[in-house]
Amino acid sequence: MSRLLRIKPMSMLSKEAGEQGEHTLKRSLGATNLITLGIGAIIGAGIFVLTGQAAALHAGPAVALSFVLAGIVCAFAGLCYAEFASIIPIAGSAYTYGYATLGEFVAWIIGWDLGLEYGFGAATVASGWSGYFNSLLQQLHIYMPPRLTATPGTVLVFFHERWLPLTSLPPGTQAAGLPHVTALFNMVAILAILFVTTVLVIGIKESANLNSAIVVVKLGIVGVFLVIGIYFIAHHPQLARANWHPYLPPSDGHGNFGWHGIATGAASIFFAYIGFDAVSTAAQEAKNPQKDMPLGILGSLVICTILYILVSTVLTGLVNYKELNVADPVALGIDATGVSWGSLLVKIGAVFGLATVMLVMLLGQSRVFFSMSRDGLLPKWASAIHPRFRTPWISTIVVGVVVAILPALLPVDRLAELVNIGTLLAFTIVCAGVWVLRVRHPDLHRPFKTPFVPLVPILGIITAVYLMTNLPLITWTVMIGWLLVGLVIYFGYSIKHSKVQKLPKAAEGD
Repeated sequence: MSRLLRIKPMSMLSKEAGEQGEHTLKRSLGATNLITLGIGAIIGAGIFVLTGQAAALHAGPAVALSFVLAGIVCAFAGLCYAEFASIIPIAGSAYTYGYATLGEFVAWIIGWDLGLEYGFGAATVASGWSGYFNSLLQQLHIYMPPRLTATPGTVLVFFHERWLPLTSLPPGTQAAGLPHVTALFNMVAILAILFVTTVLVIGIKESANLNSAIVVVKLGIVGVFLVIGIYFIAHHPQLARANWHPYLPPSDGHGNFGWHGIATGAASIFFAYIGFDAVSTAAQEAKNPQKDMPLGILGSLVICTILYILVSTVLTGLVNYKELNVADPVALGIDATGVSWGSLLVKIGAVFGLATVMLVMLLGQSRVFFSMSRDGLLPKWASAIHPRFRTPWISTIVVGVVVAILPALLPVDRLAELVNIGTLLAFTIVCAGVWVLRVRHPDLHRPFKTPFVPLVPILGIITAVYLMTNLPLITWTVMIGWLLVGLVIYFGYSIKHSKVQKLPKAAEGD
């Protein structure tokens, strides 16, 4: 049992953080890059898809409070992430933090769990991106072969000059006589993931600059939506009052609406906040990680929480919450204002927005595998650095290829909830790790200190676990199955090749 709980010495972590040369990751990111990296990951599916679904199914107009609750949970975890990132400025995120405080076995669990978060998360986003991109092309009268735009077996029909899934036709529409095809696989999603993978292989600086440019575009589009929506509400206050009433719909007896519905909504939209934690995976590529990592993590979290609250409030004021369970709720909202070009604008924003989410998630996944490989827990190829681009190119390509297969062949309607549970588990471990490190190494130099320890970590653990209990049982089943597969790999390969296991026992106190 003592072997499983061996921690990675702080001296080893400090040595890795100070390494330089062609075999290390290139430090090229500043505070602005890190903040936009976080915003790039966070602003995407949350605003363009999940806001409407959470309002229609779980919280009603009070979905804004769901974002507040989810933001508070993220704030507790974000403060803990910021402390760790300033102390241990190397790639790996929660995996590395768990290794330094709770032991190798916990580190392996969280590293493997992050695969569920980042890899499956990128697959989920790729599927959503494919839908928005194809819809945008069709609005411009550009048609891709429909058999290559959806998962296998999906029946598509040609209705009002667009190829739509049979299940999404308006109620009462007769499909008989309409042209129809059966999809083979989602080539659009494959190409999206492979393009993002290529960008990541070429270089982190190039990836970050592309992300920063796209962030400016999509924030501008979100801003346009807010300006148009607020202007319309100001001139039609009676409509907004009607849509916002009742602000807290009565409970349906199944955990939706009412006060419990706010928590259920927060759990369902937690996918919308994934991204600020991915900033910590780029710590080894930050120019001044002790100062810039906390700014990147907390800055992106604050900005996006404010935007989510504003967008959800305006959206439910424009459209009754019962009508928002659609794939493009923001487009529906701006259509309600009568601005004809609004739907096109939102689709462009969604295409850009979801692309940057894929970029940051794939970056995070490859960096976690890079760290695990450097520790001997995964094969050496996962930490191979490209001699020219100074990126973990093999790991990036392998992750990209595997992730590309998922949205191309598999229905991913449940993946957002699977990603939520993986993220919340990571938050729980990071919060616990900060508390443990304060006890074990109270005199350690901390460029950024989480306030009110142990209160903040304890609140982070309690709130994260509470949201996990509000997720469907299937998400727990899949997560446990995923972790069992990871344990087979750990006991079959990792524990035998672990560098920490080969250290003298006395080295753990370093």
